[in-house]
Amino acid sequence: MNVQDAIASRRSVRHFIDRPVPVDTIRRVLAQALRAPSGGNLQPWHLHVVGGDRLTELKALMRERLQEAPTGEGSEYDIYPRELVDPYRERRYAVGEAMYARLGIPRENKAARLQWFARNYAFFGAPLALFCSVDRRMGPPQWSDLGMLLQSVMLLLRAEGLDSCAQECWAIYPKTIGSFLSLPPERMLFTGMSIGYADPDHALSGFSTERAPLAEVAEFIGI
Repeated sequence: MNVQDAIASRRSVRHFIDRPVPVDTIRRVLAQALRAPSGGNLQPWHLHVVGGDRLTELKALMRERLQEAPTGEGSEYDIYPRELVDPYRERRYAVGEAMYARLGIPRENKAARLQWFARNYAFFGAPLALFCSVDRRMGPPQWSDLGMLLQSVMLLLRAEGLDSCAQECWAIYPKTIGSFLSLPPERMLFTGMSIGYADPDHALSGFSTERAPLAEVAEFIGI
Protein backbone atom coordinates (compact mmCIF):
# COMPACT_ATOMS: atom_id res chain seq x y z
CA MET A 1 0.00 0.00 0.00
CA ASN A 2 1.41 3.39 -0.95
CA VAL A 3 1.17 6.48 1.24
CA GLN A 4 -1.73 7.96 -0.73
CA ASP A 5 -3.81 4.80 -0.32
CA ALA A 6 -2.97 4.56 3.38
CA ILE A 7 -4.14 8.14 3.97
CA ALA A 8 -7.29 7.68 1.89
CA SER A 9 -8.29 4.44 3.63
CA ARG A 10 -7.53 5.42 7.23
CA ARG A 11 -10.69 5.69 9.30
CA SER A 12 -11.54 6.02 12.97
CA VAL A 13 -12.87 2.47 13.16
CA ARG A 14 -15.36 1.73 15.94
CA HIS A 15 -16.10 -1.90 15.14
CA PHE A 16 -13.42 -4.61 15.33
CA ILE A 17 -13.55 -8.37 14.85
CA ASP A 18 -12.13 -10.85 17.35
CA ARG A 19 -8.92 -11.54 15.46
CA PRO A 20 -5.57 -11.21 17.24
CA VAL A 21 -2.87 -8.88 15.95
CA PRO A 22 0.50 -10.65 15.58
CA VAL A 23 3.00 -9.32 18.11
CA ASP A 24 5.70 -9.07 15.45
CA THR A 25 3.42 -6.87 13.36
CA ILE A 26 2.72 -4.30 16.06
CA ARG A 27 6.40 -4.24 17.06
CA ARG A 28 7.39 -3.62 13.44
CA VAL A 29 4.82 -0.85 13.03
CA LEU A 30 5.93 0.97 16.17
CA ALA A 31 9.62 0.60 15.36
CA GLN A 32 9.02 2.16 11.94
CA ALA A 33 6.78 4.90 13.36
CA LEU A 34 9.60 6.07 15.60
CA ARG A 35 11.05 7.71 12.49
CA ALA A 36 8.35 10.39 12.93
CA PRO A 37 9.82 13.90 13.16
CA SER A 38 10.11 15.85 16.40
CA GLY A 39 11.52 19.29 17.09
CA GLY A 40 15.16 19.05 18.11
CA ASN A 41 14.78 15.27 17.87
CA LEU A 42 13.42 15.28 21.43
CA GLN A 43 11.19 12.26 20.69
CA PRO A 44 8.90 13.27 23.57
CA TRP A 45 6.56 10.30 23.31
CA HIS A 46 6.19 7.19 25.45
CA LEU A 47 4.00 4.28 24.37
CA HIS A 48 2.26 1.40 26.12
CA VAL A 49 0.68 -1.47 24.18
CA VAL A 50 -1.83 -3.59 26.09
CA GLY A 51 -3.34 -6.89 25.00
CA GLY A 52 -4.29 -10.38 26.16
CA ASP A 53 -5.26 -10.89 29.80
CA ARG A 54 -4.13 -7.41 30.77
CA LEU A 55 -6.51 -5.86 28.25
CA THR A 56 -9.34 -8.02 29.61
CA GLU A 57 -8.41 -6.78 33.08
CA LEU A 58 -8.45 -3.17 31.92
CA LYS A 59 -11.87 -3.53 30.30
CA ALA A 60 -13.27 -4.97 33.53
CA LEU A 61 -11.71 -2.13 35.49
CA MET A 62 -13.26 0.43 33.18
CA ARG A 63 -16.72 -1.13 33.52
CA GLU A 64 -16.44 -0.46 37.23
CA ARG A 65 -15.08 3.05 36.78
CA LEU A 66 -17.89 3.97 34.38
CA GLN A 67 -20.36 3.05 37.11
CA GLU A 68 -18.44 4.87 39.84
CA ALA A 69 -17.42 7.97 37.85
CA PRO A 70 -19.49 8.16 34.64
CA THR A 71 -18.27 11.66 33.83
CA GLY A 72 -14.61 10.83 34.39
CA GLU A 73 -11.98 12.01 36.83
CA GLY A 74 -11.24 15.37 35.23
CA SER A 75 -8.86 15.62 32.30
CA GLU A 76 -5.45 17.20 32.78
CA TYR A 77 -5.78 19.22 29.60
CA ASP A 78 -8.63 20.65 27.53
CA ILE A 79 -9.50 18.07 24.87
CA TYR A 80 -11.39 20.81 23.01
CA PRO A 81 -11.21 24.59 23.49
CA ARG A 82 -13.65 25.73 26.15
CA GLU A 83 -15.09 28.27 23.71
CA LEU A 84 -15.44 26.21 20.55
CA VAL A 85 -16.62 28.48 17.74
CA ASP A 86 -17.67 27.81 14.17
CA PRO A 87 -16.60 26.33 11.84
CA TYR A 88 -14.96 23.98 14.37
CA ARG A 89 -18.07 23.55 16.50
CA GLU A 90 -20.16 22.86 13.41
CA ARG A 91 -17.72 20.21 12.19
CA ARG A 92 -17.72 18.44 15.55
CA TYR A 93 -21.53 18.47 15.68
CA ALA A 94 -21.85 17.22 12.11
CA VAL A 95 -19.66 14.16 12.53
CA GLY A 96 -21.52 13.07 15.66
CA GLU A 97 -24.91 13.43 14.04
CA ALA A 98 -23.77 11.58 10.91
CA MET A 99 -22.41 8.69 12.97
CA TYR A 100 -25.51 8.32 15.15
CA ALA A 101 -27.76 8.54 12.09
CA ARG A 102 -25.81 5.66 10.55
CA LEU A 103 -26.33 3.71 13.78
CA GLY A 104 -30.03 4.55 13.86
CA ILE A 105 -29.82 6.29 17.23
CA PRO A 106 -31.92 9.50 17.27
CA ARG A 107 -30.77 12.59 19.12
CA GLU A 108 -33.48 12.28 21.77
CA ASN A 109 -32.35 8.75 22.75
CA LYS A 110 -29.68 9.96 25.17
CA ALA A 111 -29.38 6.60 26.92
CA ALA A 112 -28.56 4.77 23.70
CA ARG A 113 -26.00 7.41 22.75
CA LEU A 114 -24.31 7.15 26.12
CA GLN A 115 -24.32 3.37 25.84
CA TRP A 116 -22.66 3.58 22.45
CA PHE A 117 -20.06 6.08 23.69
CA ALA A 118 -19.21 3.73 26.58
CA ARG A 119 -17.92 1.25 23.99
CA ASN A 120 -14.86 3.51 23.74
CA TYR A 121 -13.75 2.06 27.05
CA ALA A 122 -13.94 -1.49 25.72
CA PHE A 123 -11.84 -0.42 22.70
CA PHE A 124 -14.76 -1.26 20.41
CA GLY A 125 -13.80 -4.93 20.67
CA ALA A 126 -10.26 -4.39 19.38
CA PRO A 127 -7.62 -6.91 20.53
CA LEU A 128 -4.94 -4.28 21.19
CA ALA A 129 -4.84 -0.94 22.99
CA LEU A 130 -2.14 1.69 22.70
CA PHE A 131 -1.59 4.57 25.12
CA CYS A 132 0.61 7.58 24.52
CA SER A 133 1.97 9.70 27.35
CA VAL A 134 4.31 12.69 27.56
CA ASP A 135 6.58 14.34 30.10
CA ARG A 136 4.66 17.12 31.86
CA ARG A 137 7.55 19.51 31.26
CA MET A 138 6.91 19.39 27.52
CA GLY A 139 4.91 22.14 25.83
CA PRO A 140 2.57 22.54 22.82
CA PRO A 141 5.33 22.05 20.21
CA GLN A 142 6.17 18.65 21.70
CA TRP A 143 2.49 17.73 21.87
CA SER A 144 2.31 18.35 18.14
CA ASP A 145 5.18 15.86 17.81
CA LEU A 146 2.95 13.25 19.45
CA GLY A 147 0.41 13.77 16.69
CA MET A 148 3.02 13.13 14.03
CA LEU A 149 4.03 9.88 15.72
CA LEU A 150 0.43 8.72 16.10
CA GLN A 151 -0.41 9.54 12.49
CA SER A 152 2.64 7.54 11.42
CA VAL A 153 1.41 4.60 13.51
CA MET A 154 -2.07 4.73 12.00
CA LEU A 155 -0.80 4.87 8.41
CA LEU A 156 1.65 2.03 8.98
CA LEU A 157 -1.18 -0.01 10.47
CA ARG A 158 -3.12 0.48 7.25
CA ALA A 159 -0.13 -0.80 5.29
CA GLU A 160 -0.39 -3.98 7.39
CA GLY A 161 -4.13 -4.33 6.71
CA LEU A 162 -4.99 -3.12 10.22
CA ASP A 163 -7.31 -0.38 11.45
CA SER A 164 -7.34 1.96 14.40
CA CYS A 165 -9.26 4.56 16.34
CA ALA A 166 -7.45 7.33 18.21
CA GLN A 167 -9.36 8.04 21.43
CA GLU A 168 -8.71 11.18 23.45
CA CYS A 169 -11.65 10.15 25.65
CA TRP A 170 -9.13 8.22 27.75
CA ALA A 171 -7.79 11.58 28.95
CA ILE A 172 -10.79 11.95 31.28
CA TYR A 173 -9.62 8.94 33.31
CA PRO A 174 -5.98 9.93 33.91
CA LYS A 175 -5.80 8.51 37.45
CA THR A 176 -7.19 5.10 36.54
CA ILE A 177 -5.05 4.69 33.42
CA GLY A 178 -1.99 6.24 35.03
CA SER A 179 -2.25 3.72 37.85
CA PHE A 180 -2.89 0.80 35.50
CA LEU A 181 0.13 1.68 33.37
CA SER A 182 2.27 2.65 36.37
CA LEU A 183 3.01 6.04 34.84
CA PRO A 184 5.59 8.00 36.85
CA PRO A 185 4.33 11.30 38.34
CA GLU A 186 6.17 13.38 35.75
CA ARG A 187 4.39 11.74 32.82
CA MET A 188 0.91 12.76 31.61
CA LEU A 189 -1.52 10.56 29.70
CA PHE A 190 -2.25 12.06 26.28
CA THR A 191 -4.45 9.60 24.41
CA GLY A 192 -5.41 6.01 23.77
CA MET A 193 -5.92 4.06 20.57
CA SER A 194 -7.79 0.91 19.56
CA ILE A 195 -5.97 -1.37 17.10
CA GLY A 196 -7.27 -4.38 15.22
CA TYR A 197 -9.15 -5.58 12.14
CA ALA A 198 -12.35 -3.74 11.22
CA ASP A 199 -15.65 -5.61 11.11
CA PRO A 200 -16.80 -5.25 7.47
CA ASP A 201 -20.41 -6.11 8.37
CA HIS A 202 -20.91 -3.42 11.00
CA ALA A 203 -23.32 -0.53 10.44
CA LEU A 204 -20.40 1.90 10.49
CA SER A 205 -18.37 -0.02 7.94
CA GLY A 206 -17.16 2.46 5.34
CA PHE A 207 -18.29 5.44 7.42
CA SER A 208 -16.19 8.44 6.44
CA THR A 209 -16.16 11.96 7.85
CA GLU A 210 -16.27 15.03 5.65
CA ARG A 211 -13.24 17.24 5.10
CA ALA A 212 -13.25 20.93 4.28
CA PRO A 213 -12.20 21.68 0.70
CA LEU A 214 -8.63 22.78 0.09
CA ALA A 215 -9.73 26.30 -0.85
CA GLU A 216 -11.28 26.75 2.61
CA VAL A 217 -8.17 25.90 4.62
CA ALA A 218 -5.20 26.75 2.41
CA GLU A 219 -3.80 29.86 0.75
CA PHE A 220 -1.14 29.92 -1.95
CA ILE A 221 1.12 32.97 -1.99
CA GLY A 222 3.44 33.77 -4.84
CA ILE A 223 2.60 30.61 -6.78
